[in-house]
Amino acid sequence: MQARDVMTREVVTVGPETSAKYAAEVMAEHGFAALPVLDDDDRLVGIVAEADVLRDRLPQDPRLHVQRSEPPKPPASLVHGVMTRGVRTVEPTADLADVARLFVDDRLRSVPVVDGERLVGIVSRRDLLRTLVRPDEQIRDDLLRLVEGYTGELGSWSVSVSDGLATIRRTRGVPDPSAEVEEQAVSALARTVGGVVGVRVLSSGDPGTPAPASPTG
Repeated sequence: MQARDVMTREVVTVGPETSAKYAAEVMAEHGFAALPVLDDDDRLVGIVAEADVLRDRLPQDPRLHVQRSEPPKPPASLVHGVMTRGVRTVEPTADLADVARLFVDDRLRSVPVVDGERLVGIVSRRDLLRTLVRPDEQIRDDLLRLVEGYTGELGSWSVSVSDGLATIRRTRGVPDPSAEVEEQAVSALARTVGGVVGVRVLSSGDPGTPAPASPTG
């Protein structure tokens, strides 16, 4: 699956001169992890996250802390004073496995999707999680339709899905052009279906325990 398959296309954005408090209100009201920041030419110039507007905005209760000699400076009031300028972005065709790795390695909660300089969407960790909780029956139906469409052989395949692990088996007919090539193609197709976490392909004559699942990344 690719970023464009799960991204939010109607993106709420703010400008550099937007009030930081307003940005916080938008994120709190809608549950957004971050908001892209666009300039007057609709170019992506930054991103403002929850942590950015929280930083230094909750003054210490003087009853609970020793008073400093000088009061702290007030935080920046506009988005350009708190936003992150070095924005990590992905393209619409980015592999979701790579996006997930970016979230984990860089501890991000969302990432803008750009086509050239144009913002076309945003992907969050929640978007990726939604692909993992699709019902197995729905995944099975999509996968069976895809395999039958690719091979042009209706009623020749058995597909089962358990907790996102797909098992595919040819029940009749002859692999084309060979069993090895067909297995590779069917396995690759399965990994494009949302919710599939692993794939195993059995030959038509194999009644035994299937081989270990192939990773989806």
